[in-house]
Amino acid sequence: MSQVILVTGTSTGMGKLTALTLAKAGHTTIAAMRDTKGKNQAVAKELAAVRNIEVLDFDVTSDQSVEDGIGQVISKHGKIDVVVNNAGVAGFGVAEAYTLDQVRKMFDVNFYGVYRTYQAVLPHMRSAKSGLIINLSTGASGFTLPFMVPYFASKFAMESLVEGFDLELKPYNIENVSIASGVYPTEMNNGSKAGIGANKEAIVVAYGEEATKRFEAMGGALFGKMADFNMNPQTVADGILNLIEMPKGTRPLRIAMDAVALGADQEFMDTRAAMKDKWVKNYGFPF
Repeated sequence: MSQVILVTGTSTGMGKLTALTLAKAGHTTIAAMRDTKGKNQAVAKELAAVRNIEVLDFDVTSDQSVEDGIGQVISKHGKIDVVVNNAGVAGFGVAEAYTLDQVRKMFDVNFYGVYRTYQAVLPHMRSAKSGLIINLSTGASGFTLPFMVPYFASKFAMESLVEGFDLELKPYNIENVSIASGVYPTEMNNGSKAGIGANKEAIVVAYGEEATKRFEAMGGALFGKMADFNMNPQTVADGILNLIEMPKGTRPLRIAMDAVALGADQEFMDTRAAMKDKWVKNYGFPF
């Protein structure tokens, strides 16, 4: 059955590929992106020409843009069945060398952008007592790594948001999923899309050559494994389609789509869920 699906961050990478994949499957796909009349005008026209795709100007860092965009979709289609929170930004560098402004920018997209979308769409989904919200997280969604600390912090915060919403929304039949996607060769990771990096140059210099070597070794490992495992972003787009087409009530809260992890990510998530169940039981919470 065709559904109305809004995908954020569709100007590049995983978002664009997901929009094309969902549209090809016959779903009415709202390809949401910012600046459709500016820097993203060409890709907006490209996607708008695809059958089943409607392009929507949508900036996840703007309360008004998100509210107006959700309102436009509801006015036209009367519903939104699924939201895919894909819009995100990465960043690299020594944690101490980030200005607070850079960290705020990171959170404004990766955390508050997701929060804004939830708040705008939930009244409609609650009224319908139906909905699915899929959130693109990261392969290290339960631990952190050096030189990407603000990025992982923003994703941890998002994970907490999604997990909490899932518990609160169960009576309304609204399902929530976080995808641990790992590293794929998209614009976010190959350097062609600007990220939010550390920008205190004096601090970077103070950390010296040793930090640079460790950072380069980590980057080499990430990109080397990405090549070794032939990581194809279509895997995630297909995974999102599969989640959407699963029967209601059967979708997991978290799912791994990272071949490089060799199952360790799913094992980590399963262990964390089991420990939480014990903790909840011990406290006697009615979840």
